[in-house]
Amino acid sequence: MAIEDYQIDLGEEKTYTIFAFTENKVGLLNRITIVFTRRHINIESITVSESEVKNVYRYTIIIKTTYAQVEKLVKQIAKQVDVLRASFYPEEETIFQEIAMYKIPMSSMINGSQVEGIVRDSNARILTVDPHYIIIEKTGHSEETRALFEKLAPFGILQFTRSGRIAITKHMKDLSTYLREQEEAYL
Repeated sequence: MAIEDYQIDLGEEKTYTIFAFTENKVGLLNRITIVFTRRHINIESITVSESEVKNVYRYTIIIKTTYAQVEKLVKQIAKQVDVLRASFYPEEETIFQEIAMYKIPMSSMINGSQVEGIVRDSNARILTVDPHYIIIEKTGHSEETRALFEKLAPFGILQFTRSGRIAITKHMKDLSTYLREQEEAYL
C-alpha cells in the first residue's frame, strides 16, 4: 500500500518517519535539525548510518506532526545541497525497531530463575555476565523495551539506554534505482 492510498487528514497529528539520503558532509546534521527548530517541531528520534549505496548515508528521523507540516519539512530538507533524496512515510508504511540495553546488579541474580524467566519471556538476551552486573539486550518497539524496563526495575537497574528508531519502508523501490533514474534524467 503506497502513501497515496491513505486517507490524508492534513490537521491530524501522527507519527511520521523521514528518510534523508545524503553525502557525508560536516555540518549537514546541524543544517537538517535547524529545519525542525525553525518550525518548532520536536525530533522524537534520529539515527544516521551508512545506506545500501556506498558513500551515501541514511538519516532516519521520527516526528509527530501533521501531514501538511511533514510535507513542508521534507521539501526543505530536500533543498539542502548535500541531500540526495528526502521522503516521508506514516508509521504503518515502515517496519521499525529499537534496541535497548539494561545493566542490573549481579546480586539480583539471587533470584536468577526469575530474571532469566523475564528475559526469556520478553524475547531479550543476556549480553554480558560480570561478577558485579549483567547486561541485557532487547530489540523491539519502544513499548516493548519500556515493558521490560518495568519488569526489571524491582531488581535494580544500574543503567538503561535505548537507541533511536531504525526503519525500512515497505515499498519496493530502492535507493540505487532512484539514484540511477536521477542520473539518467540529467544526462
